[in-house]
Amino acid sequence: MRVVFVCGPFRAESAWDIEQNIRRAEELALELWRTGYAVVCPHTNTRFFQGAADDGVWLQGDIEILKRCDAVALVDGWEQSEGARAEYQVAQELGLDIVDVRGVLE
Repeated sequence: MRVVFVCGPFRAESAWDIEQNIRRAEELALELWRTGYAVVCPHTNTRFFQGAADDGVWLQGDIEILKRCDAVALVDGWEQSEGARAEYQVAQELGLDIVDVRGVLE
């Protein structure tokens, strides 16, 4: 089973907007599980941790987890996220597959 990392925005201006980002990532994660991937969804891993440590800790940890995956799946709007862009760059450098999620959420 291939392991895929969900890459998309987390941080936002309000707790509500953060939760919406998490829910979009969760929705994609569930559909990827249903299609046969083992899925890492970092959004849910640190869902309630805001303010518990410096934001950089979460991104560093996510990058370490990403390095152990086979592929990444991009949540709509990932391009607007500084963290997701950094994760995507690492995935590119490592030569990880990019999962085409078109049709997964339809």
